[in-house]
Amino acid sequence: MDRSQKSDAVAQLNAVFNEVGVVVVTRNLGLSVAQSTDLRGKMREAGASYKVAKNRLAKLALKETTYEGLEEYLTGPTALAYSVDPVAAAKAAVDFAKTNDKLEIVGGSMGGQLLDADGVKALASMPSLDELRAKLVGLVNAPATKIAQVVNAPAAKLARVFGAYSTKEAA
Repeated sequence: MDRSQKSDAVAQLNAVFNEVGVVVVTRNLGLSVAQSTDLRGKMREAGASYKVAKNRLAKLALKETTYEGLEEYLTGPTALAYSVDPVAAAKAAVDFAKTNDKLEIVGGSMGGQLLDADGVKALASMPSLDELRAKLVGLVNAPATKIAQVVNAPAAKLARVFGAYSTKEAA
């Protein structure tokens, strides 16, 4: 990697750090290519990304971002998982780490809040942004549904009474 490629890599990572909601630092303890490909696929499905970056370049890219505290986690064979959704990257990384002991969660950061490994696991247990939106829509929609049921109930009762009288007279 020559100097211009390194500066491009730092600029790309810096742009990523300025856009995302969460960054999770993982330690790669000998993942095979197939396992790494599987992890990247699961990250993509969750709406997150997974990137192996040189620690020195990642530390340069972290400067002047809200994730500057992550520098202490960037030692050894590390990789970065990140997403705009504050839960997606953490959830995908923790789920993969449960089934594969070659991936270790080192720590992370959500905005300016630095998280240790337990903090990332706690973040992963929270519902995702889409799940929260679905719950909110359900809560807003429930009263309207109940109002419609209450308004329609007398008419439905009258229709059943008329139906019963018509069947009684026909018999």
